[in-house]
Amino acid sequence: MDIKAKIEELTDKVKNDKDFSKQFKENPVKAVEGVVGVDLPDDKIKSVVDGIKAKISVDDVKDKISGLFGKKD
Repeated sequence: MDIKAKIEELTDKVKNDKDFSKQFKENPVKAVEGVVGVDLPDDKIKSVVDGIKAKISVDDVKDKISGLFGKKD
């Protein structure tokens, strides 16, 4: 499994799927386990969860910065 690609995929899912976003906020490990479809140790799932949270934070900052300059990608 390509972890980086999975983080990208799940980040998009968190941003675009309200039900999944709610599940992710309530219990991110369980939400990711449900989507990944592979039984991984909790520490590996936690790494994916941390990656998703970091990616969402970075994307939010990029959106805010782009908004300051009148251009949003």
